Amino acid sequence: MTTEAPPALLPHLWKSALMSGLLAVILGIIVLAWPGISILVTAIVFGAYLLVTGISQVIMAFSLHVTAGGRVLLFISGAAALILAVLAFRHFGEGYAVLLLAIWIGVGFVFRGVATTVAAVSDPTLPARGWNIFIGLISLIAGVVVIASPFESILTLAIVVGVWLIVLGVFEVVSAFGIRKASKAATAPAPAEPSAPADSSGS
Repeated sequence: MTTEAPPALLPHLWKSALMSGLLAVILGIIVLAWPGISILVTAIVFGAYLLVTGISQVIMAFSLHVTAGGRVLLFISGAAALILAVLAFRHFGEGYAVLLLAIWIGVGFVFRGVATTVAAVSDPTLPARGWNIFIGLISLIAGVVVIASPFESILTLAIVVGVWLIVLGVFEVVSAFGIRKASKAATAPAPAEPSAPADSSGS
């Protein structure tokens, strides 16, 4: 038996997705447009993204009516993103800076991808469920690519991460409007059934 998401929450889901998507696009553009970007700036940019997505997932874990497994996974993913954000904000030494930052970024993408996909699969009533599954898979692929790629410079890492942020952001913005449309349909009052005509025949 599935449980519907509370109507009071549905109108706000699309706003959260829209803000997250716009932030990802903006941060991705900043990273790509900054040829001399430093390891510290890259860490701060992605740390900000992890911070926002982490808080969003923790809130969703306590707000959405998903399965217990999906709720726990969302909470763990959000908490992990917050921890990774704190780590990303730190200034690493030059020796392993790029490698460590790539690991934080890749793990952040993977956690978010798995949690988003599982939560969407386990809740058939989630608005724009197909879009959420798609975004989760894209995020998971992004994480695997970032972790598996040998980055020799911060410039290469910045280009790869910037492109992935823009791709994820665009899809999330599109998803936000899909969630908005589905939320309006889910919260719209059901049309009143026409009353049966009175029996005018005499006895």
